[in-house]
Amino acid sequence: MRQESSQSASTAPAGNTFPPGMHHAFSFSAFNALSFQIVLGSPMILYARSLEASATVLGIIAGMMPLLVIFQIPAANHINRVGYRRFVLAGWSTRVLFIFGMALVPLTGAFLDATNRLGLLLALLFCFNLSRGISSCAWLPWITLLVPGEMRGRYLARDAAVQNLASFVAFLVAAATLTSATKAWQFAVLFAFSACMGAVSLFFLKRIPDVPIPETVRTSREPVPWGAMIRYEPFKKLLRTATAWSVAYGGMNAFTVAFLKARSGLSEGQILLISSAAFLGGVSSLWLLGSRFDRVGSKPVLGAACVGWLLVLAGWGAWAGGAIATSLPFVIGLQFVMGLLAAAVNMANNKLAMSIVPAMGRNHFFAIFSVVSNVSLGLAPIAWGLLIDAVGQYAPRFLGLEWNRFTVFFAGAALAFTVVLLFVQRLDEPKAASMQALLREMLIQSPQRFWLRFWPR
Repeated sequence: MRQESSQSASTAPAGNTFPPGMHHAFSFSAFNALSFQIVLGSPMILYARSLEASATVLGIIAGMMPLLVIFQIPAANHINRVGYRRFVLAGWSTRVLFIFGMALVPLTGAFLDATNRLGLLLALLFCFNLSRGISSCAWLPWITLLVPGEMRGRYLARDAAVQNLASFVAFLVAAATLTSATKAWQFAVLFAFSACMGAVSLFFLKRIPDVPIPETVRTSREPVPWGAMIRYEPFKKLLRTATAWSVAYGGMNAFTVAFLKARSGLSEGQILLISSAAFLGGVSSLWLLGSRFDRVGSKPVLGAACVGWLLVLAGWGAWAGGAIATSLPFVIGLQFVMGLLAAAVNMANNKLAMSIVPAMGRNHFFAIFSVVSNVSLGLAPIAWGLLIDAVGQYAPRFLGLEWNRFTVFFAGAALAFTVVLLFVQRLDEPKAASMQALLREMLIQSPQRFWLRFWPR
């Protein structure tokens, strides 16, 4: 433990700058986002739908990535022996090969029917997500050692901005490629673009500075005390909060898109463009939080984000229940704020994990954290989908609202976010400011207060 701590300190830069070579990490994040948003996002769902995939199959595709993160648990035992960069690079290189395979699937229509193409696609997606799930367990421990504690908030904010900006570009590329009546070759071109961007990301991944692992840690054969790790009080509280967040947020993107398709009359391409506003919201997290993230801590950011989610869900629920008539700017605004809040919560959870996880057993702590969060995130959409299907066409009026299936979903999600807010208050973060202090700094003490003068009184 003493050796790991000194090693982390040795990577700290002189002054208030990132360690040398960290710009490669941001470049990797950008090209990685250009790649995975195609094969893990709406474009892949649209292609599967073109093959007449059922709702169950679409749910499997959506939940496959977070559910296969469970393989981080056994994989964490091998990180110290292989090394951080080598471990991540092996997994990312493997998954890029599977994306190239996916690019060929739409071209097999001459000799494979839709059912067989869908089966081949599912097999490739499984292998892709399996290699990602295994190798991703080394990423957070690697970055935790590489970035000094006082700069992790700034790193996470910049990384989130880079990823969201690249994701926005990926959605624009997808919307431009999938125009009018889409053909199989258009999906092939889009998946090939994803594979090429993934290959470019490997160029930058190789250049991120590695962190050597001490020989005593590399050769250790001590059994992993999984139970003691989970019972570690600060970590247990974080796990509880992250799980509640996954339940509340899981399925939010999928079911808001389903709601827009059912109620707005917009086409798939228009909905895709509207959804891309969420990535611009994620980019704005750098402007809104930036360096103040390191000063105030994660706890107030999580609290403020939960309050924001309650307001957003009130907007969705009022529209679904017929209490308000909406407009395109209103929907885009909701998507923008959703992206901002989702980025803020992800950053805050990761930063808090980096802060409270002990150096001894760091790899396994992060594996538990990722598995619990992602498995919950994978199962939540299934549960919300069952609730929506159970309500069906039943739509009584109560309290001035029509309580249809989407109104019930938004109300249930709001209740779940209330539970998250209660859990946030119990988190352990000694140096964290209060939520009131964060809001005071953003709305009163920040230079951006100038813009509040234009707010109608």
